[in-house]
Order: sequence, then structure tokens, then C-alpha cells
Amino acid sequence: MKCNLRVMAAMLLVVLGTSVVKAQDNVEVSVGADIVSSYIWRGQDCGGVSIQPTISVAKSGLSLTAWGSVGLDKDDTKEFDLTLGYNIGGFNIAITDYWFDYGGKYFQYAAKKTDHLFEATVGYDFGILSVNWNTNFAGADYFKEKSDGTWDRAYSSYAEVAVPFKLGGFDFSAELGLTPWEGAYSDGFNVVNIGLGVSKEIRITDSFSVPAFAKLTVNPNTEKTYFAFGLSF
Repeated sequence: MKCNLRVMAAMLLVVLGTSVVKAQDNVEVSVGADIVSSYIWRGQDCGGVSIQPTISVAKSGLSLTAWGSVGLDKDDTKEFDLTLGYNIGGFNIAITDYWFDYGGKYFQYAAKKTDHLFEATVGYDFGILSVNWNTNFAGADYFKEKSDGTWDRAYSSYAEVAVPFKLGGFDFSAELGLTPWEGAYSDGFNVVNIGLGVSKEIRITDSFSVPAFAKLTVNPNTEKTYFAFGLSF
């Protein structure tokens, strides 16, 4: 796994600093960043005001994406994710390496010592709605205690259904997310995310506009509600 990650990192270094282009060999490269008022993910509060850069390389449905998050508050955890994905038609699969800077070393992968978390994703976009299933399969996942006092990996999972629609010239997305069993997101089968997002291009000049988005999130399991706003560049 360490060698694979070094190869992925090397590929990213080749394209760092490149704007959105489409080369003659049909490789698509994009780079950008979001600024968000708060970092809300799958019904969880992950931090305050944050800058979230991203860079992606894609060809023939295969993509490699690097994404990060740095909060303005010094107590917010820094995050760096690498996702290798494949999409054909509406079907998509992916493996994501989440890394959280809790003070450990990046290239530390030893069981129960690593700050990396590995997740597998499978989903399908039907057009009128999309469904995704995500399961942690390695790394710093949640462990649950068995009746005999031993501990088992929870294989924390999260499933989500999202429905896009338009209203008043805005692009909306309604989503419902749940956990099928005890894990990192909740203590059992629970609805942990009811979300309504909206996005719109804000025109600055005749030739320049900035995508803006806002999202209301309710977590019935924790009885928490969040409202976040962001800009994309």
C-alpha cells in the first residue's frame, strides 16, 4: 500500500499548479478550491471555516483525486484524501485513503497506530436520483467490543440517496443518509443525514462568475442541525 501511495503522490506532483485543461491524449486535469463557513460531512460537524483545495486527473472514466481541508481554527484537524475511482455510464466505484493529521506520521500504516482510514465506495446515478454505499475496510476504523471482551473492526458504513432538482433557476439536491449498523457514524441503524443543498453561479462581471452553494443538514440521530455556505474557485 505504501508503494501505491507514493506512485499516486508522484502522479499528483506532475500536475500540481496546472489549470483546467484537456490535453491531446484526452487526459482531463482540474484544480480548484472551496471556502466553506463550516465543514459538515455525512451529518457530522468536522470543523469551522475551512479552505478545501482539490486536484483531479481523469482519463477514460478512471480518475485520481486529491482533496484536503484546513480549518482557520488551529484546533481543526487537517485532512488529506486520495481517491482512485472509475466511472462508466452511471456506475461508479472508488477507493479512498483518508488521512487526518492527529500528530502521527503520514507513512505510518501499522494496525491501530495509523491515522489513515481506507474506504470502498460503490454507487449508481440513475439521473433522477443517485445511490451510494461506503464501507471502511482498513486503517483507523471504529472497533466495537464483543461479549467476550475482544474487539472487532466495525466496517463502518454509510449509505446515501440523493435527488437533484431545479427550482426558481437554482440547482437543488435533497439527500438522505443512514448507517446500517454500529460504527464510526452512529451506534446502530440510524438516519444520520437529511440534507438540502442549493447552488448558483454568482456573476461578478460579464465574463467572470463564482459558484456559490449553501446546505441545510439535519442529523436526527444526534439531534443536531447545521447550515453551511461556500464558494468555489
